[in-house]
Amino acid sequence: MRSIHSKYADFEHLREQAVALRRAGLSRRQIRDRMHVDNNDLLNRLLEGEPPPEWTKRPRAKDDLRERARELRLKGLTYDQIQVELGCSKSSISLWVRDLPKPEPRYTEEERRARMNAGLARLRMSRDQERQETKRLAREAVGRLSDRELFLAGVTLYWAEGAKDKPYSRRESLQFINSDPNVITLYLRWLDLLEIPRERLHFRVSIHESADVTEAEKFWADLAGVDPQVFYKATLKRHNAKTLRKNTADAYRGCLIIYVTKSAELYRRVEGAWYGIVLGAERTA
Repeated sequence: MRSIHSKYADFEHLREQAVALRRAGLSRRQIRDRMHVDNNDLLNRLLEGEPPPEWTKRPRAKDDLRERARELRLKGLTYDQIQVELGCSKSSISLWVRDLPKPEPRYTEEERRARMNAGLARLRMSRDQERQETKRLAREAVGRLSDRELFLAGVTLYWAEGAKDKPYSRRESLQFINSDPNVITLYLRWLDLLEIPRERLHFRVSIHESADVTEAEKFWADLAGVDPQVFYKATLKRHNAKTLRKNTADAYRGCLIIYVTKSAELYRRVEGAWYGIVLGAERTA
């Protein structure tokens, strides 16, 4: 048998043997044992460029996914679509199919924009339905208010929106202003609970000078159930060319101001009730 040194010297002859054994289907271990080559670096050089036989390859779990990804790419699917189909990462998909030609766009730019807008419209509609359902459930959960509940709600509403007495400005009377018809309706219902007749109420509209004052007064008068003739002269909000108004829609009717005459005693009751609510809401030890 030739010595190991002589085998190293005859590299080309060794390589021919190693390549022949490799192509005959032998593994690295079998070639090493057959040729008595224990040096891995030398063995690597002898087998350089020769792929291992199929039977020595370890099967990979992602081989099937890779082939399927390539099939889908050839059918024109995008990375996102392949990811949804196979459930693997886009980085893996990119490695698997990057040698394949990029598919032609399925839609023109106009079609793509139309589909996107349609999708956004469906999303907005779905979200709006969710909002409306939440509001409906909350509304129905309230039910009919008792007199006590209405009284407390009215006190809270007044203290949020009504005029209040100040040490520097004594103002013990009920004066309320708001632009929301529902808020005004609740406030008037609260005054009915307190047995304040409409004759003790004075009304005035506060509105931008460019708006339709007569139409606004008629709207608020109908809501309050009174004659527009009883309204005091409207307070007009002046504005110049630099004023940027956003409340210019047809539904704009300004604010309604409601004064209750001879209401000093009532105001004191409201203020006292408000602080009673504050104290009643405190946590007990």
